[in-house]
Amino acid sequence: VFEVTRVAPSSGFTEKELLGLAARAESASTHPIAASILRACERGAEGATRKHEISSYEETAGLGVKALIDGRVVLSGNGKLMESENITVAESDARGTTVHVAADGKYAGYIVISDRLKPDSKKAVSDLKALGVKRVVMLTGDNKTSAESVAREIGLDSVYAELLPHQKVERLKEIMKSESGGKVIFVGDGINDAPALAGSDIGFAMGSLGSDAAIEAADVALMTDEPSKIPVSIRIAKKTHGIVRQNIIFALSAKAAILILGAFGVASMWGAVFGDVGVALIAILNATRAMKV
Repeated sequence: VFEVTRVAPSSGFTEKELLGLAARAESASTHPIAASILRACERGAEGATRKHEISSYEETAGLGVKALIDGRVVLSGNGKLMESENITVAESDARGTTVHVAADGKYAGYIVISDRLKPDSKKAVSDLKALGVKRVVMLTGDNKTSAESVAREIGLDSVYAELLPHQKVERLKEIMKSESGGKVIFVGDGINDAPALAGSDIGFAMGSLGSDAAIEAADVALMTDEPSKIPVSIRIAKKTHGIVRQNIIFALSAKAAILILGAFGVASMWGAVFGDVGVALIAILNATRAMKV
């Protein structure tokens, strides 16, 4: 869950003004970071989310948003967005994602948003490795310091930080190429993750927190948003796959045996009934084992 942990206004701006500008600019975005800014704004900033004040709105994936609000051009995004507009930003050493804000070409300050780790994140990583997953890697647009801190805390093998959406896809392709012969799972929730979710072998989206684009691009949606459900899903898939193979082999073997016996005139009517109804019932009973993981 993303939460605003620091609001650092520049000279000439107050915390409420900074948070209000960011919230108005982000009010049309579906990104989880935007939602966290809006929540923080509702607790303190005045008149921040009046969408009718926005005359124009442009969101650039991986950078941020640019909006015309009450005749003022407001930017809200990362350092690369500010750099593209020739705006000098203040450095932040805080853990989390830094959102810089500017109004009419003047730097207004920055907001730090921290992603609180889910309680079962570390368990999810250990369970995945217990299932035979070779590497658990983080691909994120967050700053390197924050990403490496999280990676150490939950036991990730490696981390790639400060990535734009297309860079995530490029890095994912490199990983898939290096892991030839295996399947690569990508887990994401934001609109920026949609291309990587679609390009992976198997895509997992966080159902309630994820954007519509991420959910549509994914193969699996976790409606409880618990990372520990990922290894559970893999166990279910493996067990189901095994049961399907068992049923196919059993059904084909039984029918082949009855055909051979029938060719030699040995098979009876009851044998034919077993080959049809009996095999189907046994396969159904065997399939019920998939309900217990």
